[in-house]
Amino acid sequence: MKAIANVLTGLLALSHVGFLVLEMFFWDHPVGRGIFGMTPEVSASSAVLAANQGLYNGFLAAGLLWALWADRRELKIFFLACVGVAGVFGGMTAKTSILFTQARPAAIALVVVLASRRDGQ
Repeated sequence: MKAIANVLTGLLALSHVGFLVLEMFFWDHPVGRGIFGMTPEVSASSAVLAANQGLYNGFLAAGLLWALWADRRELKIFFLACVGVAGVFGGMTAKTSILFTQARPAAIALVVVLASRRDGQ
């Protein structure tokens, strides 16, 4: 169970590295505009905000990777909860799909991390 928890946590970390790259480097680019359905004017006017958001996603990824490297369950729980809270907030305030792309994967990984303690692994 611990191996599955680590794989899920690692996949979530990688997805946040992807969010960082998308928001910091490809927001005002045809790739970012296509993914988010933005006009060039909208992406240009929001690029600084998106870069800031990307940086925060990078910090979440760094925390998850640190938790994996340190093999510390409490760090995994903390950073998975942070990702989940950010996903719920984003889903409520920005775009509902964030609940499915960020909050749900974090919740699943968190449940598996918590369950891994019960089975002694």
